[in-house]
Amino acid sequence: MKINQVEELVGITKKNIRFYEDQGLLNPDRNPENGYRDYSLKDVDCLLKIKLLRKIDVPIEEIRKLEEGKLSFSECMTAQSQRLAVKRDNTDLMIGLCDRLNNEVTEYDKIDASSYLDELKDLEKGGAVFMDLTKNDISKKTMTGAVIAAVFFIALMMLMIVAVVIGSTNDPIPKPLLIFIIAIPSVLALLTLMALIQRIGEIKKGEAYEARKY
Repeated sequence: MKINQVEELVGITKKNIRFYEDQGLLNPDRNPENGYRDYSLKDVDCLLKIKLLRKIDVPIEEIRKLEEGKLSFSECMTAQSQRLAVKRDNTDLMIGLCDRLNNEVTEYDKIDASSYLDELKDLEKGGAVFMDLTKNDISKKTMTGAVIAAVFFIALMMLMIVAVVIGSTNDPIPKPLLIFIIAIPSVLALLTLMALIQRIGEIKKGEAYEARKY
């Protein structure tokens, strides 16, 4: 069957199906007549298993080991249960800290951040994991840069269009040529806007972690 049919059956996007193929988790046969991928019911079953395991955040590498027989299912589930327990404990720690801050601090200006950060540092030494500021804040910075660059370029294209229109009123340009000249910056501005929207979507999802939604 074709990838569109698999997408409907499994509820996983084509992009993610390709991702799993790139990761070696799925190896569909090729149609000898045209070279296109020919997915089987076995591939569908494989994708459903991958989807289930990704839903509970089992790492890609462990799914690969399961498929290769290098890891038993029991070992995988035990390890994942332990990882999730650690995440739960970390979340409980952050909830507890939020409650403490709410009770101990009356105003933002009066927070003794250093003392609380020292506590977090000690907890991290003991194995606790808190927000990864590098990953999260860099992605926001990247998004801001992309927006600024795109807005600047689109504004430049709009100014170019305005300049051409004003110039044509003083020194008339043949209409077909005028339309062609205006169309170029217009198309460039539209393409930039489309690229920006796509880029923002990728950044929000987290390109390196995109498949984690399954």
